[in-house]
Amino acid sequence: MEKLICMMFLFLLLLAPPFTSAGHDYGQALSKSLLFFEAQRSGYLPHNQRVTWRAHSGLQDGKASGVDLVGGYYDAGDNVKFGLPMAFTVTMMSWSIIEYGKQMAASGELGHAMEAVKWGTDYFIKAHPQANVLYGEVGDGNTDHYCWQRPEDMTTDRHAYKIDPSNPGSDLAGETAAAMAAASIVFRRSNPAYSHELLSHAYQLFDFADKYRGKYDSSITVAQKYYRSISGYNDELLWAAAWLYQASNNQYYLDYLGRNGDSMGGTGWTMTEFGWDVKYAGVQTLVAKFLLQGKAGHHAPVFERYQQKAESFMCSCLGKGSRNVQKTPGGLIFRQRWNNMQFVTSASFLATVYSDYLASSGRNLRCNSGNVAPAELLSLAKSQVDYLLGNNPRATSYMVGYGNNFPQRVHHRGSSIVSIKVNPSFVSCRGGYNTWFSSKRSDPNLLTGALVGGPDAYDDFADERDNYEQTEPATYNNAPLIGILARLNGGHGGYNQLLPVVPAPKPVVINPRPSPNTKTTPSPASWSGPISIEQKMTTSWVANGKTYYRYSTVVTNKSNRSLNSLKLSISKLYGPIWGLTKSGDSYTFPSWLSSLAAGKSLEFVYIHSTSPADVSVANYVLA
Repeated sequence: MEKLICMMFLFLLLLAPPFTSAGHDYGQALSKSLLFFEAQRSGYLPHNQRVTWRAHSGLQDGKASGVDLVGGYYDAGDNVKFGLPMAFTVTMMSWSIIEYGKQMAASGELGHAMEAVKWGTDYFIKAHPQANVLYGEVGDGNTDHYCWQRPEDMTTDRHAYKIDPSNPGSDLAGETAAAMAAASIVFRRSNPAYSHELLSHAYQLFDFADKYRGKYDSSITVAQKYYRSISGYNDELLWAAAWLYQASNNQYYLDYLGRNGDSMGGTGWTMTEFGWDVKYAGVQTLVAKFLLQGKAGHHAPVFERYQQKAESFMCSCLGKGSRNVQKTPGGLIFRQRWNNMQFVTSASFLATVYSDYLASSGRNLRCNSGNVAPAELLSLAKSQVDYLLGNNPRATSYMVGYGNNFPQRVHHRGSSIVSIKVNPSFVSCRGGYNTWFSSKRSDPNLLTGALVGGPDAYDDFADERDNYEQTEPATYNNAPLIGILARLNGGHGGYNQLLPVVPAPKPVVINPRPSPNTKTTPSPASWSGPISIEQKMTTSWVANGKTYYRYSTVVTNKSNRSLNSLKLSISKLYGPIWGLTKSGDSYTFPSWLSSLAAGKSLEFVYIHSTSPADVSVANYVLA
């Protein structure tokens, strides 16, 4: 009988799927992912530091060069501050917040995410002491990698390396401009003065990058072995221009994307990767967003070519393109053995946001095999996140501290050496290798939330500290992941991803010409109630011989009570509308808004090819 039961058990095991498909707690994973950034902090740690096994470090950074470079992030498992991947990390954290900040707020993590961004931007402000000077690295990878020390003990060289007009670095300056511009959107409402400061730095850094062109690793040669800019700098210039347009509404940057899209590769490169080096897929996705928002104007033909490349990237990730990404037998996107997970999270983030862009515009993805529903892109992103959280052939979570089976011997100096708060005895350069690096024991400090490099092309993984290709984490692995996790945890919630989370500044036009079509339209004269309606035309463009106009409409509650219900009547509308919910013959609050407080406003936009629609209040209820 026991033999029969054993045989049946083995038979059931053979029939079982290769790995489980249990649901995951994306909210917990989001919380842990953000903790990882606190473990990577350099400088004076704040009083609310939650990763308590860390302490102050790098307190003399920049002093020998006469500049304060204390702060910022260590990129991975070492103690060097590399500017290019740090800037990309901040850009992607900011993009995650811009798209999914509401979901982060609902789970109580928005404040932590914004703190993580500010830790990086505070450092970038220090690293940009003059308009055409940017410090792009502190420490030297060669001497740093010779030692295995806690950041609190490090005795390695802390030389600071910079770019300037004589030693340019358009890729580094461009990426840092993108980070500052994206972060300025994050802080626009909560800290307007700081937001303005970030945007001012972004303007200067873009001008520096564009005027003095060159690859940063030709100037900061010590970076070549670790973060070589293989793609050059054209992608970063376009990327920075896209973020500056999104942050400033300045027509100059939209024109830059239109003028240079073809010559700088934005419309030419068909990509199958996106990361700290190659930004083209990110640029193409952002420009596709501008096109879907109706902002392309006379650049529409060029922007459509950007969008075609963005959609080629999405199709390749789905396996429905002309040149598809490689995947492991277990279904993980695979680009390279060394820290493959960076490409997984970055590609999955683009798939997530583009899925929402398409859904918000009522469009499908166009692949070689035909139209693909936006939901398929989100399903792809979910499958990748589920894999890295444990739904894989090894049933291993590649996020430290998540699940029951995760890496125990991470290639990370700080986590692998006993905390200085537990044992303050100095750990020497080579002594760290002898005592801690070579240890087969689990890490004494849990590097919660760190996403390690991950498995190889066959889903195999070795949890060994010297296996840096697979067990080393990096900030740019986690940065795009926080956005996906927020989206998967919080759902869509009816948010329109083509409307700004934070209102953009008024449009700025270089050498503006007056337009007879620009007007402000008050609500109908017969209406004298407590609700005001103002419309204005924000942009126009010509497509196929027809002129289209984009109108912004602001509805304000001028009473001293809460507006709990509102019905608007809109007639003479001949195009798409965003920011309201259709209810029968009228329009009501968008799904993410249940009431409008006294003195507050909501904005909706629409596009059509004639004068403004007639908008009036049909019904309302004040609390």
